[in-house]
Amino acid sequence: MVLKVKVTRNYQVTIPAEARRALGIKEGDVLLVEVRGGELVYRPARIQLPRIRLGRRITIKDIEE
Repeated sequence: MVLKVKVTRNYQVTIPAEARRALGIKEGDVLLVEVRGGELVYRPARIQLPRIRLGRRITIKDIEE
């Protein structure tokens, strides 16, 4: 898949919807950018969030508070 995008005055690009759907990219996701032989390669960063062990089960009410 080759898609054309434009670089804005602030050096930003918009990821086309077709590419976002293909990679499952959603608002707020973090991407890795790699320069590879004269190309920019964007890929989703699969970040593992730290887990906190509370010693008990938490409820929806706990989360909302």
